[in-house]
Amino acid sequence: MPTLFRLITTLTIVAGLGYAAVYALGTFYEPTPRDITIRVQKEGFGR
Repeated sequence: MPTLFRLITTLTIVAGLGYAAVYALGTFYEPTPRDITIRVQKEGFGR
């Protein structure tokens, strides 16, 4: 039973660190806006 408890504790800590990393990126990181241009070929368009 101690091994199972240690496994669950370790997985919970790793999941918490992952959640904290995603939250920190979503909260503190501001992406720079850029223009995107995509050329579409006329062949096969509107089939």
